[in-house]
Amino acid sequence: MSGPSGQAGPALMLDTAQSVATPEGVDLSLVPAGAVPRATAFLIDLLLRLVLLGAIATALAALGSFGMGLLLLIAFLVEWFYPVAFEVLGQGATPGKRSVGLRVVESDGRPVGFAASVIRNLLRTADFLPFLFGFGLLFMLFHPRFQRLGDLAAGTLVIWAPDALASPTLPAAAPQAPPHKLRLAEQKALIAFAERSTRLSPARQEELADILEPLTQARGAAGVERLRGIARWLAGER
Repeated sequence: MSGPSGQAGPALMLDTAQSVATPEGVDLSLVPAGAVPRATAFLIDLLLRLVLLGAIATALAALGSFGMGLLLLIAFLVEWFYPVAFEVLGQGATPGKRSVGLRVVESDGRPVGFAASVIRNLLRTADFLPFLFGFGLLFMLFHPRFQRLGDLAAGTLVIWAPDALASPTLPAAAPQAPPHKLRLAEQKALIAFAERSTRLSPARQEELADILEPLTQARGAAGVERLRGIARWLAGER
């Protein structure tokens, strides 16, 4: 939306969505999460860790000094590997992030890897300085993608992904890559067509698919089948 002077309106100026092109030619729209939701997710995870360690401490109390030493070791492992385990094995989301609707990804939109997760979490110590995540908060407030020091070093990004686990329901078809790069709006339109195609008559499906003959190089039922295959590929099937 543009104002009278041709400048972008408030909605566009405040939009923090980042468009990322993958090597496969798929455009991803990533919306970086700001400081407040990330702090909320951190506090939820902190509370969960404290409850877990409290339960473990109670169970080890009868072991005396040995139990105390074991508790310290477990506390170290929980503090440093709790976020790494969930980010790598839980599609980029710890329980706190998942409850708020956030997810950690690589800067290019790929799922976060083990090395990147370890780096971003080890550098929480630097982000915490001088106190209460002062450096981390400062970097997030002044960075266009709200990345803290750990994110910059690891090449990661925390994004809004409330529907990250939801997958579109698409009809059966062999996944196939589009013949050329598609814009994000075109990708969404293809997936939406595939989702709704089973509710249309065969004649209507073919009529709509024929419009995209330059993309599918096919007409009729073959064009419909090819569009469904491209939609499944865009949805992540390979």
